[in-house]
Amino acid sequence: MNQPRIELYDTTLRDGTQGEGVTFSVMDKILITKRLDAFKLDYIEGGWPGSNPKDVEFFERIRDVPLTHAKIAAFGSTRHAKHTAADDPNLQKLIASQAPVITMFGKAWLLHVKEALRVSAETNLAMIYDSIALCVTHGRTVIFDAEHFFDGYTDDAVYARAALAAAMNAGAHCLCLCDTNGGMLPARVQTIVADICAAFPGVRIGFHGHNDAACGVANALTAVTAGARHVQGTINGIGERCGNADLTGIIPGLLLKMGCAVDADLRQLTDVSRYIDELCNILPHKCQPYAGASAFAHKGGIHVSAVQRDARTYEHIPPELVGNRRRVLVSELSGQSNVLFKAKELGIDLQSGSEAAKRVLEEIKQREHEGYEYEAADASLELLIHKARGAFSPSFEVTAFRVIDEEKNGAVVSEATIKVRVHGREEHTAAEGDGPVHALDGALRKALRPFFPALEEIKLVDYKVRVLTVKGLAGTASKVRVLVESTDGTDIWGTVGVSTNVIEASYEALRDSLEYHLLRKRNACERAAQ
Repeated sequence: MNQPRIELYDTTLRDGTQGEGVTFSVMDKILITKRLDAFKLDYIEGGWPGSNPKDVEFFERIRDVPLTHAKIAAFGSTRHAKHTAADDPNLQKLIASQAPVITMFGKAWLLHVKEALRVSAETNLAMIYDSIALCVTHGRTVIFDAEHFFDGYTDDAVYARAALAAAMNAGAHCLCLCDTNGGMLPARVQTIVADICAAFPGVRIGFHGHNDAACGVANALTAVTAGARHVQGTINGIGERCGNADLTGIIPGLLLKMGCAVDADLRQLTDVSRYIDELCNILPHKCQPYAGASAFAHKGGIHVSAVQRDARTYEHIPPELVGNRRRVLVSELSGQSNVLFKAKELGIDLQSGSEAAKRVLEEIKQREHEGYEYEAADASLELLIHKARGAFSPSFEVTAFRVIDEEKNGAVVSEATIKVRVHGREEHTAAEGDGPVHALDGALRKALRPFFPALEEIKLVDYKVRVLTVKGLAGTASKVRVLVESTDGTDIWGTVGVSTNVIEASYEALRDSLEYHLLRKRNACERAAQ
């Protein structure tokens, strides 16, 4: 039996930008359009050309961008009651955008007709018909977004259907039912969408949902089950209030769980998700289904042991299907299987049941009890494993350091001095910085640079401090955990330090970062010499 094909409509560039803290430049929007086109979405809504100059510029520039799959949609409202369709400025701008698809929203809830538009029920239906008919006569494909449809249907089902009929009779390609307030539950969506599909046989019915009741994805999938063949959403669910229905959850749901036909390349899902977060300047949500870094992460020792035998025991799909990967976390909850898996992932030969494996596990559990955490600090974990195996020779030794903060001319200046020993030779240096950690980092690098010029390529990309709640310690006496991310321009690695002294914790994380880089360099040289 042929599976139904579902149209995928992305509104990240319009509805997504209504999310708090989300904004895109014109160039951002062009880059995202190209990325979503490569992802093979059917429609990309570029914005509302009648609302702001940025969207007008986007539609002008996107005409010259070759797209291989997606069609560009311009978004706008039905005509104003005081204008004819031909004279309406908003409709003129929609047509002038030259977008091949126009998504027209109109009122399907009498409450909005009477209180927001302040027109008669009949006038609103005429506005819907006239606006869509004008765009169709200009050769545009029109998608009708029936705003607040589910609330309108609940209030007056006859009128809600009449709004759809006006759009259909005017030539709309799709009648999209909008849960604009995001308050519907799946059972209600099922009932209403099924009723509309029965009332409009042969007409393409769509769904546009929001996530205010935490049901955005569930409602979209339910709508398809009830007969919808067009689904709207945003990447990562960004959007106004609690966001839109998340396409990164909808697409694998349609393909992998429901057997529907969609054109999207599922293997690109995780990459697309992270690409949008990067341009939004949003930290990716680790626990996001399918695309999150933790979506296929395993921590419990029993889980890891089972996954190694058969991944289906604790994974509902293979992570590679959505471009993600399996991760094994090492913590106080770990069993030896976690440690062995992680060691193998890091390229370390650690044998099952060996004394070295037992020492590594015990060391990890003890250090996590003290406040260390290695889930985001693979570099520190690798160093710990080497040390526990007795297979580690440090590249340098710090014999002493001191950090002083001093106020000069109304500004606080930090200075660090440090002593290091390398191959029996001692170096004593000092450096100033914008704060004590910056000064200490500068002094450490300055002392090591004569011995290890390669450290010049290391840059600090992130620095986080977490106050730990420890029994008997509170306030400024609490322990802190410092996580540092470093890069050499190619790779990024994380290191961790813990202490009641934030400078000491920072020093530990910084030291591990440099030591890890030098260890990798040394290992690379040894492999090249073999």
